[in-house]
Amino acid sequence: MMKRHKVAVFAVVATFMTAASVQADTLASALTSAYNNSGLIEQNRALLRAADEDVAQSVGEILPVVTWSLDAERSFSNALPGNWDATNSATLTVAASLTLYDGGANRAAIEAQKEVVLSTRQTLRGIEQDVLLNAVQAYMSVVREREFVQLRESNVRVITQEFRAAQDRFEVGEVTRTDVALAEARLAAARSLLASAQGNLAQSVEAYRVAIGRAPGAVGAVSPAPVSRSMAEAKAFAVRNNPDVLEGQHSVAAAELSIRGAEAALRPTLSLDSFVATDQDSDESAQIGLTLGGTIYAGGQLSSQIRQLRSSRDASRAGLHLTQLNVEQEVGNAFASLQVARASRQSSEQQIRAARVAFQGVREEATLGSRTTLDVLNAEQELLDAQANSISAQADEVIASYALLSAMGLLTADHLRLPVQQYDPSEYYNLAKQAPVAISPQGQALDRILEAIGNE
Repeated sequence: MMKRHKVAVFAVVATFMTAASVQADTLASALTSAYNNSGLIEQNRALLRAADEDVAQSVGEILPVVTWSLDAERSFSNALPGNWDATNSATLTVAASLTLYDGGANRAAIEAQKEVVLSTRQTLRGIEQDVLLNAVQAYMSVVREREFVQLRESNVRVITQEFRAAQDRFEVGEVTRTDVALAEARLAAARSLLASAQGNLAQSVEAYRVAIGRAPGAVGAVSPAPVSRSMAEAKAFAVRNNPDVLEGQHSVAAAELSIRGAEAALRPTLSLDSFVATDQDSDESAQIGLTLGGTIYAGGQLSSQIRQLRSSRDASRAGLHLTQLNVEQEVGNAFASLQVARASRQSSEQQIRAARVAFQGVREEATLGSRTTLDVLNAEQELLDAQANSISAQADEVIASYALLSAMGLLTADHLRLPVQQYDPSEYYNLAKQAPVAISPQGQALDRILEAIGNE
């Protein structure tokens, strides 16, 4: 009987090890799918293109504005009683205006919008990191929960064997009814925990679908991301490279330029205005002139706007400082989590080896009558707990390593060398920044890009 029992335990362990070694859906493939299927990334790419158009609209403010109008009239006169004369007239006018000087307001607006574009690019980069980190967490959650299910299934099989062995020994008088009841209760608890693990796995699979864009395949063990920097080096690097910090820096720069533009509104403006008109008789007229003007009094509105923008600038500066502190804290937290998970994994491996030896020894001693069924069940539970701790520690170590990359601004498709077609934010910007009209080659290229994106 005991020989059959040992063979069953060996088969359970062998099955668990074989299942754990299968790797079909790698983390790299999951991250690639998450990047390609992310609606959040697509949404923020569109927002970036919209910010690019703000630059084009600001550039358009300093370019000539040409308009046309056509006036047609039919007038009637009654020079003689009962005799109405009708007169037709039509005038075509083409007018143009150009701002020659505005105190630098338009130039400041253009530069401010450029800073907004750079800030929005960093927002997109941060979204990319969030998507990839969420994918890592979803992948490791499936890995962890599947291993938990396998571990719980193994536990149910082992305790089932213990329950049957207790029944057999009770029938020959080696143990009491209490031993059988203990084994039965532990078996019921193991089945309950298995059902809970299966439920957790189902939830992890659904989270995986959302994060990755498809159902998980046969996931496998993952090594932590290589992190060789010290905490001080990582913090210093993160403050320079984290997209949240860079976004805040560009926001402060945009706020400074907005103040400069508001101050320019207090200066005079000079514009060039002209028109050419012709009527139905081919009589032509033209005019060209300069207009110089400015605001003398606006009820304090302009001064209030300047003060408001300065306050917004100060708020952006304070926000940037807080962001830097938060980024440093993220790096510190990720480092601490990584070290804890690494130490926990190493300790769990030692605990597993010791608990396995203890479990095997207690089982042998139980066959000799020197140990009770409860001792065997407790020893098996300690082994199970050690294995579960090891599984969690391995997953936590991987997640913490990628969280550290994210805090440093390195969790990107480019840094991870994912096989994806990366989005070039400068391509659309370079076409749009000079405010091309729709009939120009640049304008037609922009229309083709938007049409292609809309058909995807």
